[in-house]
Amino acid sequence: MDNVWSRDRKTPRQTLTLDRIVTEAVALLDEEGVGGLTMRRLAERLDTGSTTLYWHVKTKDDVLDLALDAVFGEVALDDLAAARDGGDWRAPVRGLMGRWRAALLRHPWSATILDRPLMGPNALGRTEFLYGTLIAAGFAAPKTAAFSLANYVMGSVIMQVSWQRSGEPDTGAFLRERAGRYPALAGHGLEHDWDATFDEGLGYLLDGMAGARSAPDRA
Repeated sequence: MDNVWSRDRKTPRQTLTLDRIVTEAVALLDEEGVGGLTMRRLAERLDTGSTTLYWHVKTKDDVLDLALDAVFGEVALDDLAAARDGGDWRAPVRGLMGRWRAALLRHPWSATILDRPLMGPNALGRTEFLYGTLIAAGFAAPKTAAFSLANYVMGSVIMQVSWQRSGEPDTGAFLRERAGRYPALAGHGLEHDWDATFDEGLGYLLDGMAGARSAPDRA
């Protein structure tokens, strides 16, 4: 596998650092999104030439991988690890998922590139924490549980970012006018409090996982 994580790092011939490149790339992405990121634009913001930039990263994909992993690095684990070591599993898992979602929402562009392999040290470290928490809690298939949780977070973030970018259209009047055809939707609507809905849905998912973990094996 050839990616930014698998290649040996070159010794730079100048003072530009990889950390500075990543910090500036995240700032550019926050301001202009993925479409606004080019190697030339990034080099200009760093007040350097593209040739110097290429000493550290080969392609725009390298920059995106590094920037996305920096977003994962914003998810703190220390207090969650302490809770896990105390025998709890739900609080650390809930905390990790909530913080991951919050980090992605602070950088909405990240929702558009979640289809990339998450192989950076920050992403892998947090996935390792999730697997370890689930294994310690007695889940026989931690990968399946982790996959379900990750898909829930990514799906909710992508939906929220997409909906908000569209201006959060008012669907209530449309549905009420068609209440005869869509009575459940007319009564409950599609609009909601994003944070409350995420927390409630995560609770449903964790309840189901807890039940599956404790259920007797079925032939």
